[in-house]
Amino acid sequence: MLPLPGIAETVLGLGAIYAAARMVQLRLQGKQRMLSSPAWALTSILFLGYWLPQAFSAFDAIDPGTAWRKTAAGLRYLPFMWLVAIAVGTPERRALTLKGIAVITGIWTLDGLAQAAFGTSPLFWSMDQLKWAISGHGLCPPAEMAAADRLSGVLGPCNLKFGQVLASLSPFLLFAAAARFGRWGWMVSAAALGVVLVLAGSRAAWLTYALVLVFSGWRLLGARTLLACVAMGLVVAIGLGVGSSQVRERLERTAMAWEGESDGVNQALSGRAQIWAAAGCMIEQHPINGVGARGFRDAYPECNPRPEAQEVWGDGPALHAHQILLEILAETGVLGLLLWLAAAAQAWRAWRFAPKAARERARPAMLALAVTVFPLNTHLAFYSTFWGGLTLLLAALYAGSLLASEAPTQGDPAQTVPRGAH
Repeated sequence: MLPLPGIAETVLGLGAIYAAARMVQLRLQGKQRMLSSPAWALTSILFLGYWLPQAFSAFDAIDPGTAWRKTAAGLRYLPFMWLVAIAVGTPERRALTLKGIAVITGIWTLDGLAQAAFGTSPLFWSMDQLKWAISGHGLCPPAEMAAADRLSGVLGPCNLKFGQVLASLSPFLLFAAAARFGRWGWMVSAAALGVVLVLAGSRAAWLTYALVLVFSGWRLLGARTLLACVAMGLVVAIGLGVGSSQVRERLERTAMAWEGESDGVNQALSGRAQIWAAAGCMIEQHPINGVGARGFRDAYPECNPRPEAQEVWGDGPALHAHQILLEILAETGVLGLLLWLAAAAQAWRAWRFAPKAARERARPAMLALAVTVFPLNTHLAFYSTFWGGLTLLLAALYAGSLLASEAPTQGDPAQTVPRGAH
């Protein structure tokens, strides 16, 4: 549902209501929970590490009304995360869910290759035609359709997040391909994903995917084979860069950082140096609990270090800090960062003390979550509906997979055994 944000939000909300009602019903009936106690605890802790900073930042936010509305709406993520953890709580459900995510990622990858070859994403084109038939207009305004400067995939040219989404989901496809087809399955899938991600043009996605390749390929291929694959991939990436004007433009922009001047660095970072300076101003002015979650755009004009200059990204203020640590500090302050770190510490502690079998089954979700929040990268807005929802989805998949109870649970229809079946 991610390519259709409105429908995706509706599904998320309905899933959250169902999960909350079902868990209360089972509790009142005195039946065992559908979710193991450790998985329930870690999922709730990870939610609180995300939501409490948002709540504390709303008390003196720049726009209190919006901040409190978003804080209240954020409560839906808790039962949603429980539902996601339930979905990977038993071997049968976990196999269905994780393989399903791998299949979706694979289909989106093939769709991206089709767009690279023919100029149009078949999946997005199909949805766009359906939208035209229903409402008389498309999913994207014509101006945004024409202005798209990279491969946009199934998300379309008015939602240019395809590279980051595909890179974050790539561990599910790579681990599934390796389990089903061995080393060759991993290498073919890695190559297909790599081509699409290079053409998608997001440098943040390139770094994310590089981390995925290293940590997923090291154990499977060994150091020498992995280095050989990486070298071959770099050759292919350079070839794509030469042949693609969009990729070439991003490589040229990156090279501006070596000019040694602040303006060159700012251009190389697509204006992020200016945004990060503004984030530093917000942190200095609101160090305790920040300017409010999603309040960056409102605080930016006052903290803009170069208000007289034309913005690199175009008209309008910067919408977020484009870096997870700066976003947390600017929007939720030191208090928010401490809460995020406390949740991360609990996630790491759970991994450290989990048995080997639990770590193996949680490895795809762990890697997907780790590379998504990797701090030495640029990021989308973690307190936005789109990226925040995807991040919490990965967090719940991790907690549910790692701390799943392998025994059948009462109240779980998938685990009901007919009488006499034994």
